[in-house]
Amino acid sequence: MSLATVQSTHSVKDQVSAAEWQTRVDLAACYRLVAMHGWDDLIFTHISAKVPGTEDFLINPYGLMFHEITASNLVKVDQAGNKLMASPYEVNPAGYTIHSAVHEVRHDVVCVLHTHTASGIAVSAQKQGVLPISQQSLFVLSSLAYHAYEGVALNHEEKARLQADLGENNFLMLHNHGLLTCGGTIADTFLMMFTFQRTCDIQVMAQNGGAELISIAPQILAGARAMIAGVTKSAQGMGGALAWPALLRKLDALDPGYKS
Repeated sequence: MSLATVQSTHSVKDQVSAAEWQTRVDLAACYRLVAMHGWDDLIFTHISAKVPGTEDFLINPYGLMFHEITASNLVKVDQAGNKLMASPYEVNPAGYTIHSAVHEVRHDVVCVLHTHTASGIAVSAQKQGVLPISQQSLFVLSSLAYHAYEGVALNHEEKARLQADLGENNFLMLHNHGLLTCGGTIADTFLMMFTFQRTCDIQVMAQNGGAELISIAPQILAGARAMIAGVTKSAQGMGGALAWPALLRKLDALDPGYKS
């Protein structure tokens, strides 16, 4: 690690609370994990997390790829998009529109994760949306909403419609655009996206097989929330707390630079 990096890290770490620094470390880890799983889209798409005890949030510096994100180079903005700490980077205006829309009305949400993966966009372009054909789809369908495509998200008037469509759900499929998850922790939000992405991968692969698909019975779908609570050991969330330490162990072994 260079002296400049050490100085920069100390500078940011010294300016923020211990809780904010931990959020920065976890959010940077989330960016690296998204890159590791191949869900990133060059410098595009975004993950945000609320600064503990505030309505401000952290988001990626526009121009860096996800594998370059660190705890210290995340950009802190308020709900109006104003930078709250000095940074040489700006934020993606479309990313700000989408993420601020969710954070503005969902006070239960800590983290918002948005992707443009091939399978995610492929399913988002299908009129039927997510099909109940896999165990993974049960988790998604238990809390899924859809939002119509309105072009690149630069129009702030779209925020109200996105908020209304999302409602109290934690999974949002943006038609012709991609996937979004939001949750009470960074860990839960990542695990939700893992499940959402795997659901879309399975659906596209099953459709490519050309065979008639078997749908999960409606009565099983109806009981999905109770089943999820049993599997994840939590009445709320996706059980991210169970998987997150293992994910961090893997990340630390392969790419520990996110902590700087």
